[in-house]
Amino acid sequence: MEEEQVTKQRMEALSEFRFRLRSFLRFSEDAARDAGITVLQYQLMLHTQGFPGREWATVSEIAERLQAQPHGVVALVSRCEEAGLVRRKPSTVDRRQVEVHLLPKGRRTLAKLATAHADELEELAEAVRLASGLRSVGAKP
Repeated sequence: MEEEQVTKQRMEALSEFRFRLRSFLRFSEDAARDAGITVLQYQLMLHTQGFPGREWATVSEIAERLQAQPHGVVALVSRCEEAGLVRRKPSTVDRRQVEVHLLPKGRRTLAKLATAHADELEELAEAVRLASGLRSVGAKP
């Protein structure tokens, strides 16, 4: 009976986590749309700022973070360039790489969206804490 209760608790926590995760993603999609961009444009801009010690990312790094093909990211970068959000710059270290840098309009848009995501992210973090906390419940030594 105790194992059934643990399993039920795990399922409830996982269900709550999936609900909050989807709610977060939906919020993010809507917030990006309200800012006049797509959620992929938002994520691309975010990932340009996601590497410590620099203010840019390569196309291949962004592709990895988006779990997308590099050629698809190249097209996304082109759309972001046309919107005045980013610019491409040849790498000074490796000529085969292209760096993607935020432009002032991209920085303003990203800052606004990051602020808007703060409360939603906190709710998601709580769901993660609840779901991951059940890992040790009922575990055998």
